[in-house]
Amino acid sequence: MRRCCDGSPTQMDENRNMNMWAFIFLYIVGLHTCQVTEKDPSTQMYYAKLTIEKSAIANITNKLTPLVDDSCTVDNIQRTTTCKPVSAYTECTCESGHKWGDNVCQFNEACCGSDTCTFPQDSAHMCVSKTSVSVEGSFTMTGLDFRDCLADEMSQGFQNCNKQFLDEMKKVYSTLRGFDFLKITKYRIGSIVADFEMAIAYEVNSEDLINKSQILTIFLNASLHLETTGEYTCAYHQRSTSYDIAHKASAVMDVALLPIIHITTVPSFPRCQSTDDLAVLGKCEIRESIESYTVKWTSQNTEATIIPLKPDEPLEETVGYTAQAVVGCHRMPHKPQLTCTFHNRHNQSRKASVDINIIYVGDKFCRAEGEWKETKAGFTAVLKCKNTVGQRRRKCNDSAAWEEEVEVCVNVNVTNALQQASMVDIGVGLLDENVADLFSRFQNITNETEAINTFSNVQASVDVLVVLGYKLNSINNDTTVDDLLDSSSNLMAKSLAKSWNGTVEGNLSLAETYLGCFEKLIAASNITANNRKTNIEVDSCNKERGSICTNTAFGVTVKFDSADSGTVKTTGIKQLGKYLPQTDKKYKLNSIIVSTTAETKQLDSVKVEIDFKLERERPRNVEIKCVYWDNTTRQWSEDGCEWSGPWGSGGRCICSHLSSFAILMAREPIELAGLSEITFVGLSISVMSLVISLAIEFTVWSAVVKTNTLYLRHLAHVNISLCLLLADCCFLASSKPQNISETMCKTLVVLKHFCYLSMFFWMLCLSSTLLHQAVFLFHIVSKKDYLRFSLILGYACPLIIVVLTFLLCNGGTESLYYNSDTCWLVYNGLFKGSLHSFLVPVGIIVFLNVFSMLVVIMKLLDHPKSTETRCEKERMAAKTIMRTVILLTPIFGVTWIFGFGVTFFDLSSGDLASVANYAFSLLNSFQGLFILLTTCLGDTQTREALLNRFQKKVDSSISESSTKLDTT
Repeated sequence: MRRCCDGSPTQMDENRNMNMWAFIFLYIVGLHTCQVTEKDPSTQMYYAKLTIEKSAIANITNKLTPLVDDSCTVDNIQRTTTCKPVSAYTECTCESGHKWGDNVCQFNEACCGSDTCTFPQDSAHMCVSKTSVSVEGSFTMTGLDFRDCLADEMSQGFQNCNKQFLDEMKKVYSTLRGFDFLKITKYRIGSIVADFEMAIAYEVNSEDLINKSQILTIFLNASLHLETTGEYTCAYHQRSTSYDIAHKASAVMDVALLPIIHITTVPSFPRCQSTDDLAVLGKCEIRESIESYTVKWTSQNTEATIIPLKPDEPLEETVGYTAQAVVGCHRMPHKPQLTCTFHNRHNQSRKASVDINIIYVGDKFCRAEGEWKETKAGFTAVLKCKNTVGQRRRKCNDSAAWEEEVEVCVNVNVTNALQQASMVDIGVGLLDENVADLFSRFQNITNETEAINTFSNVQASVDVLVVLGYKLNSINNDTTVDDLLDSSSNLMAKSLAKSWNGTVEGNLSLAETYLGCFEKLIAASNITANNRKTNIEVDSCNKERGSICTNTAFGVTVKFDSADSGTVKTTGIKQLGKYLPQTDKKYKLNSIIVSTTAETKQLDSVKVEIDFKLERERPRNVEIKCVYWDNTTRQWSEDGCEWSGPWGSGGRCICSHLSSFAILMAREPIELAGLSEITFVGLSISVMSLVISLAIEFTVWSAVVKTNTLYLRHLAHVNISLCLLLADCCFLASSKPQNISETMCKTLVVLKHFCYLSMFFWMLCLSSTLLHQAVFLFHIVSKKDYLRFSLILGYACPLIIVVLTFLLCNGGTESLYYNSDTCWLVYNGLFKGSLHSFLVPVGIIVFLNVFSMLVVIMKLLDHPKSTETRCEKERMAAKTIMRTVILLTPIFGVTWIFGFGVTFFDLSSGDLASVANYAFSLLNSFQGLFILLTTCLGDTQTREALLNRFQKKVDSSISESSTKLDTT
């Protein structure tokens, strides 16, 4: 064992008589010292190998404490090997996570690839960790403190220098967990270069290794070149019921990097002004790297002379290698080309080529403009982005005119995050730690939305999620999951809305790419509780067989029912729906996107019930669709989903599969085929019919109002026709609301509201008169009293209703009193909206009119039994009922009963609503015609008076003609 306090090594007796022990256990013991030096404040750590008998296992720490100084602590005791005596040998077995080291394999090849190995009785070896790491590196010292290390190895100066240098390194590196050994392999000239090797028994924490190395470089005033290598093992098994053969091989992997090369020519488009040769500079740029490359230049399709130049000084983390080529100005069948090839230390190579696009004499080109240099027609000029990564492009079209600049520049931090994402699983460091570190940085990067508010930056950010979506099968760290949700939510910020417009490779929209990779990451994440961010909320539940799983995201409730069990996750995503492509412009998204995934991938049957909160309230007769995102058609699809209402403030969807769901709402209300045409034709005919009806009334007025009863009835007919005529004209004037002003729309709504109400109140006056006459046969009402009563009921009552409604709706405010899309009153549901100031009075009046009509019919049927036979009575009764219904239905407004069906039945609810709409339009648009037919042409007295009027005119004309004839 090595004593830790003074650093002097002592060896425990490992060769005791093991025949006395049934088992022997070998341990790695970590010994820490609290000794602090002025030069190095870090705690020193040493590791010792301990052989112990089974009976002494209990409370090992207490047994070891007396062996060390009080300033030292003992921890991290790990059992590596178990040994037991077998005949004349010792059989040792490696514990889990350990293996036989290279020295054992060289001593006994049978031990390689096997956990158990046999040794001579008087010796035993210890297994090493499977995650051990070898480190090679070199320190370059610029000072003279260690110049004696270049002296002869046998000299005292070398011995002192070497010990001093080694001690300083051990003070720092020995504090690494699992530190095994460190040795200086040689010293070289180049200032003073010390090559060293170090072994670490466990996985090395890359950040810890970097931090220790930085401390050492500062103390030694040196620069460091470091390489870590890990040992990789592959195994091939042959198994059957009778044997199991394992073939294993292991090797140390030394990875040498190859660069990403950006090659250009300077100038990009060399222009020939004569036949003289041109000097063109070829330039290959790579990111600054610790790799040492050999660069070679070649040329193709040209007689160019290549003159390699020295590498440029590093600039903005890049290194440039240049070469000068001399090319001719005579046209060649193929474009001249330059190629640079980079070779690493393993003689692996990567090349990049660039065409030399020469502007020959007579060629069209765009002249220099600001930063943009001369560019050949039909080609695109390229500039490096300023303070970012990427390119700016500007095309010189075939007409030698500059087009608009296209910028593809990415924030440096986003670029670094993307590169880090591509390397999280290459074997350097633990995957979980790499991912945790990446998402922590990525969350901070995306939180600065102003710095990434371009399409290129958002695309690169989404690419980070895409790469991780392919690489990660599970994310179990809660902090990592939280950072994932934070960064994904940041990308959905409203301030980035304009940066989401564009397509990526394969013509996929950026939103589609985001949705696909985000669903993968959520499925891989261990989420057990509700996680809410600004634009993303995730909820999960653990479904047991026979139970229903309920999740909530942004107020959207999702119920999942399936025979399978497992974790069910629901994710609500704001803003994303605005960026997904939608070819059907008749519909627009009216909800957030809700994605539901289940732990069980293959589900036999599933029922997903989603209660959405609509972002915009659904207007009447506007169709709603429950949809999911179909990755095959790249569109919203209704397959397997149906909407089950309610039609008001929410929307319930029931789907038979898992996906990302949303609600689409039609931009325009449903239009029934031919309904508008029926309405326009009917209203036009009604207007003409009402004009004729009023003309007839004025023509025969003196002839038909000879009694009070007839006066009262015809007065009502005239006012009903007049109100309906004005209302129909206003309806026709507002039939296309988009073509009239808002003020005109509001005015027409007020007029229609008043005129239609006034029509119904005059209908009530008429029905009241007929009811009074039918019940009180001998009671006579004076014209003056009836006129006063009718004017108050027919005009004052509707006026009061309209004025009160207008004032209560904040002075006729749009969406409160009227709807500008329909130029009519507002209906927001049962007893909600200004339309009820029309529906309630009309409903009461129609009810009273129907009651009056029934009383009139009953009175007409009530006559002496002896007047006719029974059959004749039934026949006359049927005629009387039919005639009364035909005559009174239009003038009493009974057909408006269908209007209640139009109001309460939404067109998206089924065929009943369509029948009600057609019936209402057919009956009420022709109401003026029906009034003409029933009150004028269908009334015997009016018809006779009209005929007499015409007859008198004819007789008067004939008489006048005869008189003139006699006179002559």
